[in-house]
Amino acid sequence: MKLKLIITLSILLSFVACKKTQDADTEVVTEEKISQDITEKAISKLKYIEYALDIKTKKAIEDWQEYFQLETVINDVKKADLTFFYDNDKNIKKLLRDLVKDIPEAVNSPSTIARIAALETHLYKLKSLSNLSTTSKKELLLAIQDFLKSFSNLNFQMNQKIEADGIIILKP
Repeated sequence: MKLKLIITLSILLSFVACKKTQDADTEVVTEEKISQDITEKAISKLKYIEYALDIKTKKAIEDWQEYFQLETVINDVKKADLTFFYDNDKNIKKLLRDLVKDIPEAVNSPSTIARIAALETHLYKLKSLSNLSTTSKKELLLAIQDFLKSFSNLNFQMNQKIEADGIIILKP
């Protein structure tokens, strides 16, 4: 009689214990989904130096369509719109391939290509993290910050290349 009572109580306790752990897991997943939602305000609070293109640089790259497509993506990311990164592998690969292939001669240098490679790395990192449901808001904001920094560094490097090419050094 005691044995039946002990067995019944242990089975009952195991059901109750399993129920509590499932509820706790559900709450954690719900919190993670909520915490991944980012806003334009959160992105605007990110700290990084943003370089704009110089007038001479703008003139030199005015026909570089891939750069302007990338600039559109950057503006969308600043508005907390990450839809470009969802199920868009073919277009992302094409954009990055053409970005290097069609680079204007005026800004074409190894350092500019290196900045494009860094931008590509951060773009793929942001794409990966934005597609994961387990990514925290902090991780996603850090990836966005790195992506925006890499684009800003590309702008800075193109400005430097145009400026360096414009310097005329007279030899005595």
